Amino acid sequence: MRELSAILKEASKAYYQDAKEIMSNYEYDKLYDELVALEKETGTVLAGSPTVTVGYEVLSELPKERHESPMLSLDKTKDVGALADWLGDQTGLLSWKLDGLTIVLTYQNHELVKAVTRGNGEVGEVITPNARVFQNVPLHIPYEGDLVLRGEALIRYSDFERINAQIPDADAKYKNPRNLCSGSVRQLDSSVTAKRSVNFFAFTLVSGPAMKLRSEEQAWLRTQGFDVVENVSVTRETMADAVASFAARISANDFPSDGLVLTFDDIAYGLSLGRTAKFPRNSIAFKWADETAETTLLSVEWSASRTGLINPVAIFAPVELEGTTVSRASLHNISYMEDLALGIGDEITVYKANMIIPQIAENLTRSGIDPVPEVCPVCGKPTKIHDENGVKTLYCENPACLAKKIKLFTLFVSRDAMNIDGLSEATMEKFIAAGFVKELADLFLLGRYREEIIAMEGFGEKSFDNLMASIEKARVTTPARLLYSLGIPNVGLSNAKLIARHFGEDFDRMRQAQAEDLVQIEGVGDVIARAYTEYFSDEENERIVDDLLREVQMEAPTETRSEGLSGMTFVITGAVHTFANRNELKAKLESLGAKVTGSVTAKTTYLINNDATSSSTKNKTAKQLGVPILTEDEVIALIAEKE
Repeated sequence: MRELSAILKEASKAYYQDAKEIMSNYEYDKLYDELVALEKETGTVLAGSPTVTVGYEVLSELPKERHESPMLSLDKTKDVGALADWLGDQTGLLSWKLDGLTIVLTYQNHELVKAVTRGNGEVGEVITPNARVFQNVPLHIPYEGDLVLRGEALIRYSDFERINAQIPDADAKYKNPRNLCSGSVRQLDSSVTAKRSVNFFAFTLVSGPAMKLRSEEQAWLRTQGFDVVENVSVTRETMADAVASFAARISANDFPSDGLVLTFDDIAYGLSLGRTAKFPRNSIAFKWADETAETTLLSVEWSASRTGLINPVAIFAPVELEGTTVSRASLHNISYMEDLALGIGDEITVYKANMIIPQIAENLTRSGIDPVPEVCPVCGKPTKIHDENGVKTLYCENPACLAKKIKLFTLFVSRDAMNIDGLSEATMEKFIAAGFVKELADLFLLGRYREEIIAMEGFGEKSFDNLMASIEKARVTTPARLLYSLGIPNVGLSNAKLIARHFGEDFDRMRQAQAEDLVQIEGVGDVIARAYTEYFSDEENERIVDDLLREVQMEAPTETRSEGLSGMTFVITGAVHTFANRNELKAKLESLGAKVTGSVTAKTTYLINNDATSSSTKNKTAKQLGVPILTEDEVIALIAEKE
């Protein structure tokens, strides 16, 4: 039991806190059910058991708040018959179990006044500014009394794919909508949340007008402007058909779900049943009984990435699952493969997690893991196994690896970097393989290969001419764009702009900067400074940059700058009214020479907050340190004075 508890807690920590997966849902559920069975058999539940703890630990800098009543997990079953037996002679509501982040909303006098995440079930994070920019949360409702309700924040698959498509680096793309939603909802800057298209679906009232039926609650919530989780009324007799109807629509859904929820329609009856230490007795979750298929592992494909991480992918004999043919599944890392004792030729069972993502359920043969590649599948140089917190991963450490070059070149030509249209990752791979491009500066010399490129599949004279025009346009750039385009670890576009501004938009000064100079820049810490100086101290990198500088023309950013607020440091919190968002206000302050940071310190000149009476952490800190709190109107007056 102790062993199972430790394994499950480590898997939960990886999933909820670190946004990574060290075991499949199938394996987690199997181990969890084993622990539950042991606890029932022994009559003992150990302290800290995953069966009596709920959710993830709150680790962010967001304000914390204790829930008025604990937010419990739901007991679960995968058997439709058990679901019908649980309902008995009662009427129930069957709804989607959405796979997002549970949020509690509070309204007073018609207005949304607070939003709190589920957190660990007892203490959540206050994310009110972020909830205000969800796509469909009503800020004002008809009901005039105090109202508290719960619902699920989620990001649709279509929005998830749109956001990922805008990220040029494949390694930086989000793994699934839930991870993207979790990060989006818990942002410290609500403008980031606003861009993520987060939706909210209500599922229950905590307090408000008294009602007898859950179905009555759902209908009433719709009259208040809320989108409500889709549900149907069910009885013991109609349960099987209702579950089948939901299952048939999963593949067409534009929202992530991981099962169904069944709740007693009669509110008083459900509440009269009480609760266990972890589960309420008025609701139960239904997890899909995964359709599994037996097949044979044919090979493991190792795919190298820009970071050097080499990802294993299982290739198996094609099988039909949930109406589609599948033949590949991620193996995540070496530790995952070792746990499965996975060898080529083994008989395995596979399934689709949540009926969507192919995963390996079990290895029936367990012949033992085959040797991990000793050389990179792309460049042929030696690989190395990294062991971080007990998770083994494979890396190629050759800085000249073709896979790393392709990713670097893709970053170099991306919109926020040098902005060269017509150079996709696939096209770049062809150019590098053909020997046209060996370093970044060679991209500006592609005109030498006109005939060869025009003859390539997918190219022609018009495509080539468009590419040349884009390359010529990219020759004129800014120091910040050029710095970002080099792909220095941890140096994003915003940090590149900060560094360029600090050194007067002088690229020669920028490349000669020392670590002690860089850490003086607000937002640049030791990690960035170390990566930055290591990059420019490398002779090969210096040569690459020199070659680039012969091909580009540097110009300063186009914005005109006044230094009227030079020497002042601002922190912005809460909602703004005159400016479109906090980013716009931040840009205005920075255009006048001010610094805008994320936390209040003794060096802060002003905290900007339209609600000076707020009990937020920033307000409290400002008052403790004697930092003046300005409203937006007062800041506008200050700007007018300094411009």
